Amino acid sequence: MFGEKILDYWDDIVRDLGKLVAIPSVAVPTEGEHPFGDPCAKALDTAVELAESYGLKAKNVDYYAAHAEIGEGEGNAVVMAHLDVVPAGEGWDSDPFTMVLTEDSRAIGRGVADDKGAAVVALHCLRAIKDAGVKGKRKLRVIFGSAEEIGMHDMPYYFSKEQHPDMGFTPDAGYGICHCEKGGLNFQVKGANDSTLIKSFTAGTVPNAVPSKAECQVVCTAAEREKLAEAAGHLGIAVEVTPTEGGAKLLAKGKAAHAAAPQTGMNAASYLVELLYEVFSGERLGSFFTFIHEKIALTSDGSLLGVNISDEPSGSLTFNLGIVRVTPEDCCLTVDIRYPATKEGKWVSGTIRKAVEAAGLEFVQLSDAVPLYLPKESRLVTLLSGAYKDVTGEDCDIFSMGGGTYARQMFGKGVAFGPGFHDDIPAHEHDVNEQINLEKLKLHAQICLEAMYRMFTAD
Repeated sequence: MFGEKILDYWDDIVRDLGKLVAIPSVAVPTEGEHPFGDPCAKALDTAVELAESYGLKAKNVDYYAAHAEIGEGEGNAVVMAHLDVVPAGEGWDSDPFTMVLTEDSRAIGRGVADDKGAAVVALHCLRAIKDAGVKGKRKLRVIFGSAEEIGMHDMPYYFSKEQHPDMGFTPDAGYGICHCEKGGLNFQVKGANDSTLIKSFTAGTVPNAVPSKAECQVVCTAAEREKLAEAAGHLGIAVEVTPTEGGAKLLAKGKAAHAAAPQTGMNAASYLVELLYEVFSGERLGSFFTFIHEKIALTSDGSLLGVNISDEPSGSLTFNLGIVRVTPEDCCLTVDIRYPATKEGKWVSGTIRKAVEAAGLEFVQLSDAVPLYLPKESRLVTLLSGAYKDVTGEDCDIFSMGGGTYARQMFGKGVAFGPGFHDDIPAHEHDVNEQINLEKLKLHAQICLEAMYRMFTAD
């Protein structure tokens, strides 16, 4: 099987992965020659240098992205990986930007799993196909992005300069094939603080996570403070009620979760608003908090706003109240919605806008990432699933998810495919001591080479 040829390059793969991990390529939008910062620029330069050293054609596209390439023809099959990483964070047992190889065949370092390991593998797969003298039916590119972790703004620019793919995959998820990614809609609701009760309210830091903590300052009597403490005792989450001059400070502690599955968390902001409504009237809380109580409450499916839709390929819409910020003057909340892949974000946002404006508040749409959907019987899914089965001997699972990858940047021509395996320790982008099982990476490398070979040579 052609995929086995990648094992001849294994030592080079591990060495090159160490080189890329050593670059702290956290994407930061900047002005000037390097749009996402000097470290990301260095990572792209390194990828180009490696590609050229292996006899591959390579190009840096204005430091937004780069690619290595073999073959000729009108078609263009691609593998898209990214070289930017999330910040290292605290708590590492070693330098996060020095790759450590363990005795149990793991590599530890920021980016080994997300997504530098897969990027290096794809580069060497391209090298292996070239070295074997394979004649393809189209161009075959490995595209290296530099801003996937901060919104994928690298790819619109790259594809404004370069050829669009007619098929491809991104190795930035898990096996089998993610043929369906929900749409992603972010919006804000804003208004003046007309509450006579709430002086401040703070919850969440990012829209795509269920807030695990919420705090607020309220103006109330001692008797009302006692009612708050009593009601908090049977709320379902822990709430601390602390006396202050003229009122109370409330601290609610819920359970964090990703916005793709908000029902698995406990939204501290929503619970705290429900506690306030149990004790006080809507008139005292004002229009902003009345909207949260009546149109969001403890739901995570958008049902109170009439957008609880679903479809067969991707499942139900998810709705996450991610951030709430209230000062004595102003109120603002931010929501992350993942809507079904066969539905339209325009209808979702339009329905919500009507409800927000009917409440006397302002609706501000921040983004609408269009969904990805390739039918299970499509040519690409069939080709990739065949490569997976021939290498592993197992049927390839076809699934959907609420998260987003570079696959949705491929104009409806790509999917997410690997490199993670269900029976391995899952790696998450924000994990300290980020690691990857090198034996599993070897298996991924064989699948990746087999898949790239088939994309390159398919009629």
